[in-house]
Amino acid sequence: MKRLTFYFDPLSPYAALGFEALPETLAGHSVEVVYRPILLAALLHAMGQKGPAEIEAKRRWTFRQVAWLAHRQGVVLDAPAQHPFNPLPLLRLAWACAAPAGQPGDTPGRWAVEQLFHHVWRGGGADANEPARLAALTQLLAPGQDPGSEAVKQRLRSETEAALTLGVFGVPTIELDGRLFWGQDALPMLRAALDDDPWFRSGAWELAAQPRPGLTRRH
Repeated sequence: MKRLTFYFDPLSPYAALGFEALPETLAGHSVEVVYRPILLAALLHAMGQKGPAEIEAKRRWTFRQVAWLAHRQGVVLDAPAQHPFNPLPLLRLAWACAAPAGQPGDTPGRWAVEQLFHHVWRGGGADANEPARLAALTQLLAPGQDPGSEAVKQRLRSETEAALTLGVFGVPTIELDGRLFWGQDALPMLRAALDDDPWFRSGAWELAAQPRPGLTRRH
């Protein structure tokens, strides 16, 4: 059985769409999926980047594109009332639904992750951080750990740092056999890897990533 890791932040509409499309991508293969919530803002900060929603022209395009992609996938995608928003309560809730690190079940399951995405992206445009909604979601998920505990906060920090060390730079990122597939639009490429497309054994993967020195921007 293959093992696949899905890195996500519920803040990202592309992660939500990727999550919805993943079962179809994996159809016919025996795959264990591990879900790892991480803080996208920390990835962007580490690389000195802004998120798409923080750049107005890019924000407009992003939400037009994800609305189209949702239409094409035949899924609901309601943008929340505020975006970007602080995803820390949801990320900590996700890890609180898992067992402590090193114990069986120490990552959140698909059902819990699905409820997080639906809370944000199928909430009819409601505020993802509205206290009553967060309380209702917490009650529904019934986490085994306290989302506000230092252990849960540290788990989120350590998982995000580990993802950065691995080379994750955005969400969704899917790791399979040591390869990182970034973005909802990389799912066909992931499927090809699962299908053992000869391209992945030809050396083309490694060759394409070789550095090509060019102009260096001076500040």
